[in-house]
Amino acid sequence: MQQRRLAKTDYMLSIAGFGGIAVMDESPGYSAALVRKAIGRGINYFDVAPTYGNAEERLGPALEPFRDEVFLACKTAERTRADAERQLGESLEKLRTDHLDLYQIHGIANLHEVDAVTESGGALDALRDAREKGLTRLLGFSAHSEEAALAMMERFDFDTILFPLNYVTWYQGRFGQEVLKEALSREMGILALKVLARTSWRQGQERTWPKCWYMPVLDEKEARMAVRWAFSRPITSAVSPGHAELLWWLADAAEHFRPTSAAEEKQIAAAAQGIEPIFTSD
Repeated sequence: MQQRRLAKTDYMLSIAGFGGIAVMDESPGYSAALVRKAIGRGINYFDVAPTYGNAEERLGPALEPFRDEVFLACKTAERTRADAERQLGESLEKLRTDHLDLYQIHGIANLHEVDAVTESGGALDALRDAREKGLTRLLGFSAHSEEAALAMMERFDFDTILFPLNYVTWYQGRFGQEVLKEALSREMGILALKVLARTSWRQGQERTWPKCWYMPVLDEKEARMAVRWAFSRPITSAVSPGHAELLWWLADAAEHFRPTSAAEEKQIAAAAQGIEPIFTSD
């Protein structure tokens, strides 16, 4: 598994990351086996959040024997300092660790939330304090809005951004270009979400991947195309969707990664034609 440096830090992350939702509602034994297999394949970047049901409770014990070998990222969806501090304590307990490698403000959706988390008494104050106390080493945020992401980068010198980068949203939704450009100019670590997304579920359609709120790629061939496109951008790593099968599709594609040529980029752009993106430019 190829590794890339996380921006200006000394951390080297596997280009395929483990999305913690994969262990949500799974048995402790299955969760432990999944984590062992991922680490055996060279995955050292694990990302989880309290909003993923019982994923923290499952991931903590499974990761405990390997804690010193992995990069562990968690998030808070709380918007005030007090609530974020409380949630961080709960996450550390559930994850059976005394620190995180990366703590992120989760799912910033609009400018109102940007104001809420960055004003005095907002969640950002809790993240700053956590870093000063050694409870986390790096600070970041995730967003599904270009406007919100750009505003967050203006408000604070975050170490990382976790943001959707996907071939369909890029070509059909014109989504992500400005965010990627700005993050690069700030020398931030860029972590990708939704790399294996395809489109939205149609109303009444059976959700064959119930942990995914979107329809993922159709097969391994499309997964390899999507992953090659994403890893040909200047990102550090991509987090897997919520099912083990999709994690292995991501890992397989990562292990066989080679940059796309100009001709292949045109082919991928053509393949996106006619697919409705899950995100479009604000």
